[in-house]
Amino acid sequence: MAEALVSKYVQTQLRALNAALINGQFVSVRKLLLELPPSDVAHILESSPSRTRDELWELIDSDFHGDILEELSDDVRNGIITKMLPANVVDALEEMDTDDLAETLSSLPEPVLADILDSMDAQDRVRAEQALSYGEETAGFIMNTDTITLRPDVTIDVVLRYIRLKGELPENTDTFYVVNRTDNLVGIVPVTRLLTADTDDKVSDVMDEESEAIPVHMPDDEVASLFERYNWLSAPVVDEKHRLVGRITIDDVVDIIREDAEHSMMSMAGLDDDEDTFAPVMQSTKRRSVWLAVNLVTALMAAMVSDLFEATLSQMAVLAILNTIVPSMGGVAGNQTLTLVIRGMALGHVNASNSRWLISKEMSIGFLNGAIWAVLIASVIALWKQDYMLGIIIAFAMMVNMIAAALAGATLPMIMKRLKIDPALAGSVILTTITDVVGIFAFLGTATLFLI
Repeated sequence: MAEALVSKYVQTQLRALNAALINGQFVSVRKLLLELPPSDVAHILESSPSRTRDELWELIDSDFHGDILEELSDDVRNGIITKMLPANVVDALEEMDTDDLAETLSSLPEPVLADILDSMDAQDRVRAEQALSYGEETAGFIMNTDTITLRPDVTIDVVLRYIRLKGELPENTDTFYVVNRTDNLVGIVPVTRLLTADTDDKVSDVMDEESEAIPVHMPDDEVASLFERYNWLSAPVVDEKHRLVGRITIDDVVDIIREDAEHSMMSMAGLDDDEDTFAPVMQSTKRRSVWLAVNLVTALMAAMVSDLFEATLSQMAVLAILNTIVPSMGGVAGNQTLTLVIRGMALGHVNASNSRWLISKEMSIGFLNGAIWAVLIASVIALWKQDYMLGIIIAFAMMVNMIAAALAGATLPMIMKRLKIDPALAGSVILTTITDVVGIFAFLGTATLFLI
């Protein structure tokens, strides 16, 4: 309900902005944009065609460019940044948090990134290069460096006076981190405990020494799983020597979960999860053509298998009519298994210790489903075509393909993960090829042996 209200509100603002642009009321547009929060302005930009987007960006106060850029998807943000002067981009990035800076810079084309880094002063360049050094999809890439650290030998009174002197805390601060003189993490102190502790106590008296820390190179999906499992609001990040290098907060994790969900949804169609809905025609055509070409190759492979049995098909036209049933059933069954295994892998439920059991389970399900639907389809075909042998043949092909689909659906994600290929992106295409080829070969091959 809340999402619907927000969406309706943004749509109303978008219509008002478009009307004002058409009428040349640029002062009104600038005023409207100034009144909106950065997230809403970003939503409006993503909802606008390229030409309108450029006009709106020119009317946005440059002081808010950085806040808006960090809210945009990669494609839209890159399109805007590539049209900006490097010096203006540097100004926009100056106040960004480390994680947002890393995400913004990492998605840029190499020449654009080089120009921006060259335009930065030495201090900002070091910060940017450090943000990019950990690699994408790692804890280091999504962490913030705005941590407040405490020494274990100081009193609570000193800490409270320091906080009052500082005047403000970093956003989403629920915990302070205790480090020694070499910056090694030795414990944590929740804010609530700090506020209720005796002011004469030392930090070492109230800290938790058995605190969990996230390795800086841990994959971000594992980080999200830990936050979900332990209901964390924030967590410290440490390097190989257990030195504190930053922290990850729940808002970073929400972004990971959302991005993973978008990635899975878009990957099923062979699309980039950050693809701009209003990207230029040629750009979108080029991107989509890649997977259309892959699909064409797989379809040709299935057609080539059918071509091996051209003589059989020419003698019995009924085989051509029934030839789509077996591959179709195998494709559906295989995709059910594939989706289940990919989900299990994403949640961390599937690993080397239980993968064999899972494969055996899915093979058993494939066998039982194959038996059930083989009997049903055999009965239907035998009564429909008055040909019991044809019913037995299609039943056999159904059994073979359902078992093959279960085996492929269970093993493909694991194999592809080992090969560092995204199973969500390519798994469905490969599975469909397997079920089409096996289904057609089993059906037409058996028919050739027993009917021709």
